[in-house]
Amino acid sequence: MLRSYAFLLALLAFSIGARAQSASRFGFEYRAAGKVVQGTDTLANAWAGGLNTPQFSTIDLNNDGQPDLYAFDHESSRSYTFLNVAAPGTTAGRRWLYAPQYESIFPDSLRGWALLRDYDCDGRADLFTYVNGGNIAVLRNVLVNGQVQFQLTTRQLRFSGNFTGTANLTVGGYNLPAIQDVNGDGKLDIMTYDFINAVYIEQYLNTSPGTCGSALTFRLNTDNWGSLRACGGCAEYMFNGQACFTANKTLHTGGHSLLLVDLDGDGDQDLLDGRDNCPELVRLLNQGTTAAPVLTQASISASFPSAAAPARVPVFPAGYSFDANFDGRPDLVVAPNMLNNQADLVSMRNNVQLFTNSAASGAPAFAKQTDAFLQNTMIDVSEGAAPAFGDLDGDGLTDLLVANHADRVNNVYRATIAYYHNSGTRAQPVFQLVSTDYLGLSAQRLLAIKPFLVDLNRDGALDLVYAAWDRGTNVFTYILNTARPGQPAAYDPSTAVIFKPQGPATTSPPANPAPTQGVLPYTMGDVPCFTDVDNDGFVDLLIGTNEVREPGMSLRYFRNRGRGRLDSAFVLVNNDFGRIRTATGARPDNLAPSVADFDGDGLPDLLTADATGYLRLFSNYRAQVGIFLERTDLLYNSLTNSYEPTRLGLDPYSYYGLAAADVNGDGAPELLVGTQAGGLLSFGTRNRVLTATRAEAAAALALSVYPNPASASATVETASPTRLTLLDLTGRVVRTLDGAQRRHVLNLSGLAAGVYVVRAVGADGATAVQRLAVQ
Repeated sequence: MLRSYAFLLALLAFSIGARAQSASRFGFEYRAAGKVVQGTDTLANAWAGGLNTPQFSTIDLNNDGQPDLYAFDHESSRSYTFLNVAAPGTTAGRRWLYAPQYESIFPDSLRGWALLRDYDCDGRADLFTYVNGGNIAVLRNVLVNGQVQFQLTTRQLRFSGNFTGTANLTVGGYNLPAIQDVNGDGKLDIMTYDFINAVYIEQYLNTSPGTCGSALTFRLNTDNWGSLRACGGCAEYMFNGQACFTANKTLHTGGHSLLLVDLDGDGDQDLLDGRDNCPELVRLLNQGTTAAPVLTQASISASFPSAAAPARVPVFPAGYSFDANFDGRPDLVVAPNMLNNQADLVSMRNNVQLFTNSAASGAPAFAKQTDAFLQNTMIDVSEGAAPAFGDLDGDGLTDLLVANHADRVNNVYRATIAYYHNSGTRAQPVFQLVSTDYLGLSAQRLLAIKPFLVDLNRDGALDLVYAAWDRGTNVFTYILNTARPGQPAAYDPSTAVIFKPQGPATTSPPANPAPTQGVLPYTMGDVPCFTDVDNDGFVDLLIGTNEVREPGMSLRYFRNRGRGRLDSAFVLVNNDFGRIRTATGARPDNLAPSVADFDGDGLPDLLTADATGYLRLFSNYRAQVGIFLERTDLLYNSLTNSYEPTRLGLDPYSYYGLAAADVNGDGAPELLVGTQAGGLLSFGTRNRVLTATRAEAAAALALSVYPNPASASATVETASPTRLTLLDLTGRVVRTLDGAQRRHVLNLSGLAAGVYVVRAVGADGATAVQRLAVQ
């Protein structure tokens, strides 16, 4: 299941990709769309994107002397960064604050595992990571102008042994090694299961000269630590070739995770062992010494740290030791380390467990505190979050729906939609969780729900459309809103209608669709987006799809004929809309589309997300033909004062959902990105062409521009004195008339032919805009 990667070039060229030269360009920045309340809790990290398989390490990100928190998600290959910040009024006095501006410090080429350890004794955590099928690369943490940067030290650790020369130190693709000081000499050693069969524990001691391990030279001390062999079942081992014994029920197992902790306070390191396809974190207590470890059957327990509250997750636990509750003592955090959930089909909610340590010294005393460390501070709907915006209760405020791919509840693996009511104000939204199973769709046992709120039948009320996997095929379903416009939405799932395929097909879907048939795509994870593509007043349908059974690529355009039955209204126009491709020319997998006027020029833009982890913006897509022109350096980073590509994670199993709406009344759309980890990321726009303003204030200015199109000059009139600015579609100011007056004459000489934006600003800040075509 694991792949090899050309990791070296990515590390050597690590600069996050091409960055915008000017921070004054249009783009997005991480910004909370509003407060989120679940029960009595206001979520401190609501928009952090959820957690599935985090690997935790500590690092001082902002150079303030406090240990901050880094998490690398095994499933999606995404980096998370959290600052350690003051929190007056709380028990600990501090808390973890999601700080995505630091995520681009870490290479976007990380795969498999990533752990931070200080190998050169300079007090800064360095980066150890999987590379090229199981080798270990090391990147040194250096400070440049006070900011952390990682520089490649080696792409391959090597070791010596009872042979001539050295060999590659390889841990395999599915083992998570322990990189810690084993023998107390202050140098980082490595312990891991063997990379071939993952049955023997190997110990590599750091032989670097001096008191620090900065030379990164290793010697294989033993390839069978404790004379222990892992057998084929969970918590099942043997010693010295004797018969296997089991501390728990037997299951098929794969890779291992290891963590070294002195659990009994006797001065040597004990092991915590997690295995794929197994739920328990097994304790392996060393009853000998560091040099001569001794393990017995009694020293192995599958009920650690206690039978009443053992460390268990649905699949493949991994342990991490750090001070999670800010009391100065190392705690234990346990999280799943599975590659994906394609076969296990377990719940990915509330799986990150915290065991706090109450012992000031000696053997740790672990007590379970929560099954949702950090997850309980963010929106997390298990996996595959897909958001949708709309006013569902008729109060004039935008509410939020969040669907998921699935969650296992009462031993049933099924998808649902969560409903968050906006209980705030127009300027300050507050999303309050009302239901985790909106409309009771869990009873239908669907998977991969992708919702959309749109007025399909043109009656002024929002209807509900959702794509979902239903008994072996993906269907597009709509439920008409029977309420009057402005009233609380009324959806009856019993009236749901499935959109019919088009062309000669008579079944839904046909077993073998003919080429160019125009059947609605029906692969799991298909994402609908309703928007008026051809500007005829009827909403059309864009579908992001992985469909390969009939010709077409990732984005397909179905036009609304505006007549006939609604379930047959959408017909195929273009099965490769925009000709969207990845940097290598391949079709992007798991594409999700969204349309809004993001850049503020008054024209709709197309935004997509896909399995590469990139957001792609296609400005004014209606005016584009053939291959659409894209921009990927969209995310503003305040640390570097530049734009970067988004870092959503790179994984073929990762699906995203997009939703855009002006939820805070500032005239600009907020953007939500649903992640495979089951959470939402929230972004606002910056440097839009148009100044955000209320529609009524703009209308009061009565802006008029004539002639339009114009060549040498244009006259601009407003109802009250205004100052005038002319911008091009990138947001660049090309003309400015500062004097406030009701009538202006714009000199257009020297301007290239094209479309520009006239912006008029009144004395009270009211703003109106209008496009001007220059010939």
